[in-house]
Amino acid sequence: MHQQGCDLEPGDKVKITTNDASYEGMLMPRPKILDKNITVIKLANGYNIGISNDKIEKTELLESFKRKEQEKVETTHIKGLPNVSILSFGGTISSKVDYRTGGTYADYSAEDFVQLMPELKKVANLKARKVMGIMSEDMTPADWKDMAKAILMELNSDVNGVVVSQGTDTLHFSTAAMSFMLKNLNKPVIFTAAQRSIDRGSSDAFMNLFCAITAAARFDGAVVATCLHGSTDDSHCLLIRGTKVRKMHTSRRDAFRPINELPLAKVSSDGKIEVINTNYTKVGAHKAELVDKFDEKTAIVLAYPGMDGKVIDFYVKEGYHGIVVAATALGHLPTDQSKKNVLPHIKAAIDKGVAIVIASQTIYGRVHPYVYTNLRKLSVELDCIFAEDMLPEVAYVKLGWALAQSRGIEQLKALMHTNIAGEITERTDDKSFLF
Repeated sequence: MHQQGCDLEPGDKVKITTNDASYEGMLMPRPKILDKNITVIKLANGYNIGISNDKIEKTELLESFKRKEQEKVETTHIKGLPNVSILSFGGTISSKVDYRTGGTYADYSAEDFVQLMPELKKVANLKARKVMGIMSEDMTPADWKDMAKAILMELNSDVNGVVVSQGTDTLHFSTAAMSFMLKNLNKPVIFTAAQRSIDRGSSDAFMNLFCAITAAARFDGAVVATCLHGSTDDSHCLLIRGTKVRKMHTSRRDAFRPINELPLAKVSSDGKIEVINTNYTKVGAHKAELVDKFDEKTAIVLAYPGMDGKVIDFYVKEGYHGIVVAATALGHLPTDQSKKNVLPHIKAAIDKGVAIVIASQTIYGRVHPYVYTNLRKLSVELDCIFAEDMLPEVAYVKLGWALAQSRGIEQLKALMHTNIAGEITERTDDKSFLF
């Protein structure tokens, strides 16, 4: 790297001049996946850019890195305030960036949160613990079991509610899993996350965290729910049932939307909670219980024109016990009218005791077992289980959970058709479409 006067270190503020522009920012460690000929800096807007060293004409040191000692903020228990536990399973919502190493150095303590947002001292008495640090796409059903156990311990303590943070990508899988694994829920379990990292000016982490803690402290529902931005501005977050939520955008701050149901409530940035949907169980004094078994021999398959039914054969051969098929619209699959008839493959699977569940990939709406002849071939002739208005991801989680309770088809069908955690709505509210 070209430099002026001294060796540069990560964390230094620099000005880099290339043959066509100049850039000022914080010098960052170069990730291992990048070419060694790349220099990375963080701009003032929070974005990182990589610059080819071949294009750099001059690098100037503007300010040497000086680590600031983290101030310790004392937190005291205030009588009369609700108590909230915060459990971290990954994500960046509580982390502070260390530009010397490129890593994070928050201890994930109540003091960390109060330092980030001093106003939290007026919302609740906090205690916080990092349970695991994992990218949400790397989570497995085994991690869900550990998550359920950690949450249960807090639910049956003296807290008013629990906040759970993890990455956004599979957040709706986790909330569905907790909705089934935590039986007789007695307090709110509020999941939150951040679409944009906490070091960016446009980060959604602060308001999401504030609203989630507010909901855990004061919402009167014993329910698993998400609490994240409800609009692109910072006006409010939406509290959405954990079995009726889906990530609907890769990067927008209001990526999580309610599906086939209105959100439970709107949590404003001023701490106000406005209940929208009263269909939830109230907070109670009983003990919550754990039903955390999950059959990992459960799969989900997407239907598409020309799909090869051999994909069903593969899972049967691998010893899977249940398959959710995300079918088109009302539950359609290529049948005997198609050159790619999947019915013989599904029949062979069912004959070997594999449960086949039909959900819809349209996201909104519900499947129907009888409207068309091809649907009756699946439901009446083959005895597939139609998943009502469950999202395919929710049907997958519920099927894996149900298979761990029973392999008998009648018992399994009864479980799948029982509304356990709000995953099935009797009648969809038209206002919930693209709420």
